[in-house]
Amino acid sequence: MKIIPIILSGGSGTRLWPLSREQHPKQYINLFGKSSMLQETLLRLRGLSDIVEPIIICNDEHRFIVSEQLKQIQIDKSTILLEPTGRNTAAAITAAALHVIKMKIDDALLLVLSADHNIANTQSFHDAIRVAVTQAQNSKLVVFGVTPTQPNTGYGYLKAEFNSNEKFLLVDKFVEKPNKSTAEKYIQDGRYFWNSGMFVFEPNFFINELSMFSKDIVNAIKESCDNSIMDLDFIRLEKKSFESSPNLSIDYALMEKSKNVIMVPLDADWSDLGSWTALKEIGEKDSNGNVIKGDVISINTENTYISSSHHLITTIGVKDLIIVDTPDATLIASQDSLDEVKNIVSQLKKEKRAEFGFHRKVHRPWGWYDTIETGNFFQVKRLHVKPGGKLSLQLHHKRAEHWVIVKGTATVTNNDQILTLNESESTYIPLGIKHSLEN
Repeated sequence: MKIIPIILSGGSGTRLWPLSREQHPKQYINLFGKSSMLQETLLRLRGLSDIVEPIIICNDEHRFIVSEQLKQIQIDKSTILLEPTGRNTAAAITAAALHVIKMKIDDALLLVLSADHNIANTQSFHDAIRVAVTQAQNSKLVVFGVTPTQPNTGYGYLKAEFNSNEKFLLVDKFVEKPNKSTAEKYIQDGRYFWNSGMFVFEPNFFINELSMFSKDIVNAIKESCDNSIMDLDFIRLEKKSFESSPNLSIDYALMEKSKNVIMVPLDADWSDLGSWTALKEIGEKDSNGNVIKGDVISINTENTYISSSHHLITTIGVKDLIIVDTPDATLIASQDSLDEVKNIVSQLKKEKRAEFGFHRKVHRPWGWYDTIETGNFFQVKRLHVKPGGKLSLQLHHKRAEHWVIVKGTATVTNNDQILTLNESESTYIPLGIKHSLEN
């Protein structure tokens, strides 16, 4: 048996703006610990038997970030499927299942995970996966239902039918995100669980079930997979047919309709890190209930989340705030107003402001650049080129460039010259001259 992790890594994480942005969303950021959320998702599977190399499904714009982050944790043989556009979870999961079927991987089970979840108790998670695997081998679609700890209104719920086997339960129905009073009733009832959006099933069984209820999705994504192309280390799904797929969640397209859904209870300190409130809840708090990240001095500050990424933040006499500072944008919000963050992001997008999609630091396949200063007729950038990384050969008709090596050794192409420059050495690139830079 082979358990293939299917990691859903699309989405822009707008509720975690300004840290999460369209071109570098939350799943690729170190929100806690030393690794990104994508990396944490994969690292917590280590030690689980029968796990093989993962399939990552991500946006085309994020392909090089995903590839680099996988290499950082020594995952070299993964499959990266590129969505030409976002069509929700049903299309993404279908693409992964059809790819596994196409590759004729025998005895495969798919473990579908989101790249932006936090699971503190890895052992309990592994135990739940083993139960789910057993049920999936018996022609079941298995969903993990999280034992709720509070009447959370940010999650969908599963209503279970209790039976004599506590390791798995039949699912009575899927429930949309409730209001506060309804969520409180769910907790009191005891039969409701948070819908984690994580699944285990056999790929052929999944496709057969989905074909019964959402055949249009299967047909569209199959055509997209059949006409996919290899691009370097990536598989590009064909755009036109992929876009023709209905835009549905896997719950709506299949799980709410199938009679073969089993729920495995999960009690593993799970959370969907979709908001600043969720991050504050799992963060380490000081004696005043504050979560502090970065260079911060706080006086008479209570129950506040403060994140400083590049300079000192000071607070005096405030409480119940979220303060998130990045090099080019700062969010200050009361904790009961965080639903409005998405409206800020919408306004930035409408005004076509760079802060909507990009950080000041922009990642590229060869490394990254940080725009330090911009003014009339000039800009200053700091470039970090990875070992072996190389900028493409290019020329500019409207700007000259002056390169100074701050650290390391660079091989520079300057017109017909090939130069080796060391620390503190520089070169001037006039208008219209071909040039490139390599570490």
